[in-house]
Amino acid sequence: MKQFLIALALTSTSVYAAPPVDFDTRVEALRKAVGVPGVGIAIVEKGQTVLAKGYGVKRLGGNDPVTPHTLFATGSTGKAMTAAALATLVDQGKIDWDDKVIDRLPGFQMWDSWVTREMTIRDLLVHRSGLGLGAGDLLFVPRSNLSRAEAVRRLRYIKPATSFRSDYAYDNILYMVAGQLIETVTGQTWEAYVKDDVFKVAGMTDSVSDDPDRFANPDRAQPHARMNGGLRGAGDQEVLDERDGLARNAAPAGGLAVSPVDMGKWLALQLAQGKLPGGGQLYGSAQAQQMWRPATLMPIAPKPPELALTQPKFLSYALGWHVQDYRGAKILQHGGAVFGFQTMVVLMPEQDVGFAVEINSEDGELVQGLGYELLDHYLGLPSQDWPARFRAFKAKRVADGLAAFKAKGAASAKSNPSLPLARYAGTYRDPWYGDIVVGQDRQGLTIDFRSTPRMGGRLSHFQYDSFLTRFDDKTIEPAYVSFGLDADGKVERVTMKPASPIADFSYDYQDLLFTPVKP
Repeated sequence: MKQFLIALALTSTSVYAAPPVDFDTRVEALRKAVGVPGVGIAIVEKGQTVLAKGYGVKRLGGNDPVTPHTLFATGSTGKAMTAAALATLVDQGKIDWDDKVIDRLPGFQMWDSWVTREMTIRDLLVHRSGLGLGAGDLLFVPRSNLSRAEAVRRLRYIKPATSFRSDYAYDNILYMVAGQLIETVTGQTWEAYVKDDVFKVAGMTDSVSDDPDRFANPDRAQPHARMNGGLRGAGDQEVLDERDGLARNAAPAGGLAVSPVDMGKWLALQLAQGKLPGGGQLYGSAQAQQMWRPATLMPIAPKPPELALTQPKFLSYALGWHVQDYRGAKILQHGGAVFGFQTMVVLMPEQDVGFAVEINSEDGELVQGLGYELLDHYLGLPSQDWPARFRAFKAKRVADGLAAFKAKGAASAKSNPSLPLARYAGTYRDPWYGDIVVGQDRQGLTIDFRSTPRMGGRLSHFQYDSFLTRFDDKTIEPAYVSFGLDADGKVERVTMKPASPIADFSYDYQDLLFTPVKP
């Protein structure tokens, strides 16, 4: 990567006048090497978009190129846009960051009544509620038939993992609450408010906040994932159903689609503290400072030796942003992943630089690798060939996970089921998820998740009273389903856990506790 660095200065605060030399060549070579169908990149320097470009194709096997206006689903990078929508309401005097949620959203309820009374709008956004990692994500992953209001209502049944404001644990469901709060305060849906009062005002004319508008636009990328190698993340790329990945009830947590051109406008807006190019502001500088202010300390996990330089010395969560250091420089960043897409958005306030990398696959090693190459470029640091390092790290992780998964599956059952199969059949209910139905046919047991359309399949015996799901939809992470018996030999509970050791945390099967529904 040395040939891509323009040697102007080597201080950590220097800014290069342009993206790396031969950057297009570098991106295209990496895209092909990793096997990513399409890439979108935006780079902003000193308020100006210096690059907004597409690479590759929108759909594997097709020849429709990615353009600067191609829409990519951007996942949790949209959390910052939900925070920006709230910031406009703070400026209007309709809410305050430290308002109690229950005062603005009547009927809001957490598991603990004290937490219900004390939780603020700020608390919704900074992952310190006491909920566990990804708690409640099965209310919208990979799809749902629940409304946003109903999903928010079920929040009261999710048990906390820690005490309130004592620890960090990433969640999505409280951003869903934030979206419902916007609807209650404004009388507009979150989708309409973001479209009219964020995107239109910011000049982000490509971007969409709901699926009908995205599906109506032919200039959109299609999702891809590696599904045929025995474990998600292994094998060859496959085109996914674009209807899946994130139900609309959770869109405030990451349901936006944004083009490279609009990403450039968003980056410039952020770096300008809410100022609009033509004058005026989307939100004021006071709210910009609020959104960038660290609120929750995050644990710093040790990185393997080859990635040690990426380990920050401080790491915290603000309002929709991670705030951290990278090799002496302050950065704000957030990743986003919905099934079939990944995105990375980075702000370098001291350098007045921002960039975003979007892909229509789950090969995050390209996103992270290019992201760190750009960080090094704008900090004047020597190249580390980050894409190669992230590729090696992911390859080992997937290989180890696949080996563990296959080894467990190859082990012979330690016992037969305790009961005749018919006695496992029935309807079981978890308070926050809802119902599953275990049935029986000539081939054995079946399972159907009733709050999730098209999430059903077969149960094959694993050992004791545990079974392994075989979902008809192969994109859904399988789970071990364990039946617990009472003293009379009747099923009194059903628990689950992911079968894959590297399953995405949004498959929070381990948080479920089903009990029989009485006829």
